[in-house]
Amino acid sequence: MRHRRLFLAILSVLLLTASVVAADNTLTRRSAIGGDQRLVSPGDIFQLGLFPAVNNKWFLGIWFTVNPAAVIWVANRDRPLNASSSGFLALSGQGDLVLLDAASNNETVWSSNSSSSAATAAVAQLDDSGNLVLADDAGAVLWQSFEHPTNTFVPEMRIGESIETGAVWSLSSWRGADDPSAGDFRFVMDTRGSPEFHAWRKGRKTYRTGPWNGVRFSGIPEMGTYKGMFEFQFTDTADEVSYMYHAYAGSPPSRVFLDESGVIHRMVWDRALGAWNVFWSGPRDQCDSYGACGAFGVCSVVDALMCGCISGFRPRSPAEWRMRNPSGGCVRSTPLQCEGGGADGFYTLRGVKLPETHGSSVDNGASLEECGRRCLLNCSCTAYAASDIRGGGSGCIQWFGELMDTRFLNGGQDLFVRLATSDLG
Repeated sequence: MRHRRLFLAILSVLLLTASVVAADNTLTRRSAIGGDQRLVSPGDIFQLGLFPAVNNKWFLGIWFTVNPAAVIWVANRDRPLNASSSGFLALSGQGDLVLLDAASNNETVWSSNSSSSAATAAVAQLDDSGNLVLADDAGAVLWQSFEHPTNTFVPEMRIGESIETGAVWSLSSWRGADDPSAGDFRFVMDTRGSPEFHAWRKGRKTYRTGPWNGVRFSGIPEMGTYKGMFEFQFTDTADEVSYMYHAYAGSPPSRVFLDESGVIHRMVWDRALGAWNVFWSGPRDQCDSYGACGAFGVCSVVDALMCGCISGFRPRSPAEWRMRNPSGGCVRSTPLQCEGGGADGFYTLRGVKLPETHGSSVDNGASLEECGRRCLLNCSCTAYAASDIRGGGSGCIQWFGELMDTRFLNGGQDLFVRLATSDLG
């Protein structure tokens, strides 16, 4: 305890004397920041410091210099400070980044929990990417904010899952527009099948992007228009499944964030207007609401009736559909003939966001023709599609059981739905 009190006393002195830290990007064992002091990335793209929020609570965060309201990361989102003057960030004697509250006997409000017996942090730096990196004397990274996202991700940051370590990099919404505490929505990579992102609210799925198809996510054709500004990187290996994007040199600041109502936005800073332009948001309409038309239903925003059944299927409950309640979905008009020795075929449903891939089977090395042949040989297979749309389509996704959350979409993909031959017309 004596050493801890001495350490904290030294930090208190440093807060009064180390104002130069406000113009630097580095925090060492001999420095600390608090009050209105800042860490500033080398190119003055990002800043780290304390900022106020709802009910005059204070949080440690990182934000864009051009727009301080655009906070990309928050440390103590569920343990706010009551006053900015009481909080300060420093390196502890054990090598952790710590946010201490002087008004509460220097209580640790937040810690990176990065220390180990093998290494002690020597420096923390805020990079021009917006990443706060904690490193040891040899330069090895012990902890970084990019590994702990809040509601936003930016270029060079990944979201997804490490299969090797079990680490999950997901987004969690704020409680409110001015309240950084954890909200109701999460944006998470589902890796059980062809990987895709799902948005959740209190255990209920609200939206999904569709699977990655080699170019973009199936349900976001707008991604194809960003070629001059961003490069996308999708990793799907035995060790990791993740998505990130790179900004080309000279591109303006950009971010993707999950707002407090569960909507994902891709935004780019307009330097001339001094404001954010929304390039895309999702869910974009009623058809992006998860499962709007039930199993084997297909959604269309241009039709008078939003929901219809895939060809070869009929409403499970016609009475409910007449009352504009299609959530019960559709059933087959004619049973498949596979087990009876008859012939089945495929109906091509064109221009859709592919159905939910949770539980699907993926073989990226198979041809599309081989994919169809395999599906016919498996009586449980209900549909297939290309896993990669480049070069006319290759790879294989197979669905088993119900097809859920399918919608028509400009720039959508082809889905091959298995039907009894008599329903193929």
